[in-house]
Parts: sequence; structure tokens; C-alpha cells
Amino acid sequence: MVVVVAGAVPVWRWWHNRAPFGPEALAPTASLELTTYDEAQRLLGEEVYAPIAGPDDQLVLGRVSWRPPPHGLAGGHLTILLIDKRTDLMPPVISVASSRAEAVAAGSDGTLDTIANRFPWLSGARSRHDGSGWYTPGHVVYVTEAEASPVTLVALFPAMSEGMPVPPRFATAPVAVADLLLAMAFVGRDGQIYWAQRLAG
Repeated sequence: MVVVVAGAVPVWRWWHNRAPFGPEALAPTASLELTTYDEAQRLLGEEVYAPIAGPDDQLVLGRVSWRPPPHGLAGGHLTILLIDKRTDLMPPVISVASSRAEAVAAGSDGTLDTIANRFPWLSGARSRHDGSGWYTPGHVVYVTEAEASPVTLVALFPAMSEGMPVPPRFATAPVAVADLLLAMAFVGRDGQIYWAQRLAG
């Protein structure tokens, strides 16, 4: 019995961490471009507010689409990450829209550290520590339904201003599209990280 149980543990671990599908099943595509507040608001629609941008701030428009897999996300979710490759930081504010508004949101959670540890090229998602405690260097987009494609996101890159910490805690302007990395990760229902796919940059 001991032998059977001991052998069952690695089998269960393999099964638990085995992705129900790979990124090729979604065939994701994406684009990034700088945009204006008015254009961002038009593309996000009436139900979602674009980030307010000051005179020296920048807005980046991202569009991500994919082919929904036959059996959905199996209780997991997609995480869409936008990282400034120069500073390894993320934007502090993201607005996101989809035809399934209830299936998309922006924020941060503990799975970002797991993603960053599993995929070093996504280290910009890792939480940081300063004199006052731990913090996440920006926001990402979460998608809980495969049918939420396509997703439109608008990220704010604020200009450095008086009172902001140096170095900053999040990505700031000026930024160019070539500076940015856009990626998608698939996270399981128990927080296991199945895979990550570079979409742009």
C-alpha cells in the first residue's frame, strides 16, 4: 500500500499540472499602439472608462483575440500581461472591455509571482519590497471565460511627477511600442501555471 500511495503522488502531481490545452489551441493574436484618450474611450465603449491621461502621460491600446477551445478554460483563467522591458515594470492602471464584460477585469494577485518564477522573461510581474512592505509593480488583465475574445485594453503610463518614488514602482512615460512586451498565461483553477505565450514584443 505504501508503494502504491508513493507512486500515486507524482502521477497526481503530473495530472494536476497538465494543461487541458496548449497555446496553439487558442491561436492568440495581438496588437499594440499608442492612442489618445478620445480614441481609447470610443474603442472601450460606453460601459468602460478609459484612464484619464495628463499632458505628459501616455495611453497604450492593446487588442488580444483567440479561438475559444471546445471545453472552455476548465475552471481556470487567462492572464494578459503588459510589461515595459526597459524597467521590468507594468502599468499602474488598465481599463479593459469585452463583449462579455463580466468575464474581464484588471488588477493583481498572488499568481503573478508564480508566473514570474516559472517564466523568467515575465519577471516584471514579480512583487517587490521597499521600506514600507511588498507591492505589485502594476496591473494585469484577467479573463475568466474563453468566449470573452476579443479583449480591448488601454493602459496608462503616467509621466514622472513630484512626489513619485524614485525609482518608480510602476511603468512610466515616455514609452514606445517597441519597449513593450505583451503576453498571455493560462492559470488553472488551483493557481497552477500551465503555460505562457509571448504575443508581442
